[in-house]
Amino acid sequence: MITTDQLTMGVLFPIEAFEGPVPRMNKDEQITLAQQAEDLGFDTLWVRDVPLFDPNFRDVGQIYDPWVYMAHIATLTNKIKLGTASMVLPLRHPIHFAKAAASIDQLFPGRLHLGVASGDRAIEYPAFNRPYENRSIDFMRQMETIRTFWSEDFPRYETSFGKMQGEADVIPKPINKRIPMYVTGHAGGINLDWIAQNGDGWIYYPREFAYTKNIIQNWKATLKKYNQPDKPYIQPLYIDLLEDPNAEPINIELGFRLGRNYLIDLLQTLKFMGVSHTIFIAKFCSRPMKEVIEEIGKEVLPHMNEG
Repeated sequence: MITTDQLTMGVLFPIEAFEGPVPRMNKDEQITLAQQAEDLGFDTLWVRDVPLFDPNFRDVGQIYDPWVYMAHIATLTNKIKLGTASMVLPLRHPIHFAKAAASIDQLFPGRLHLGVASGDRAIEYPAFNRPYENRSIDFMRQMETIRTFWSEDFPRYETSFGKMQGEADVIPKPINKRIPMYVTGHAGGINLDWIAQNGDGWIYYPREFAYTKNIIQNWKATLKKYNQPDKPYIQPLYIDLLEDPNAEPINIELGFRLGRNYLIDLLQTLKFMGVSHTIFIAKFCSRPMKEVIEEIGKEVLPHMNEG
């Protein structure tokens, strides 16, 4: 669902700046901003899967359950895509995951795509009675199992979550019997060869330009090595968009404080390196979010694929 011949931009919930780990998540404000982003041509609204509040991490995402919140937002928007960045596969029962994702896909056709991850909060694993040290193996098995549930009638499976021997089916199925799944990072230690062959794309973390360029070159070379089609490279980006359009970039954590003209240059550079989609994260924004979304939508998005 993310194309590789252009650069698109999404927005991550919560669409707000906040200090500390817990955002306000004002219901009406978030809906208004989501609708504004859709009207201005943003590609995707992204939600996160954070099962537990771990005080050692800086935020809890959009607080609400990702499936419930996506359905809520999808009902109040029209066509903007819905994404997860990212669902923690080893902590979710594959039957529940497959059914929830297929339900969203059926109810809001063509809008869902899924970032998937192993999870980076070790405190969550004992709460679910899952072994943290097995998370990469469990992640790979979960992807395979979920795709089997989507694509096969009366499937067979046997994992630590349970087993079926063709005596029952998981319904509904996705419209095309498949939903794109983009692997996040290395999912607990999985090598790039497996990700290239099994993922529908790769979500990786923002890094300085030279490192990002090298990572993308490795990604594309690995896809070619296994005769895979071109698959998207997706990158989050923390941006504090300043009022002065010519404000020069200043590094902030995982991103930049800068004016829109430098943001345009930044995005064009990322596209040239091979980034297919950026996820705008508003946590460090110093201006009202309505102004920031408006400026990016009207003054930045039209320039993203120039040159």
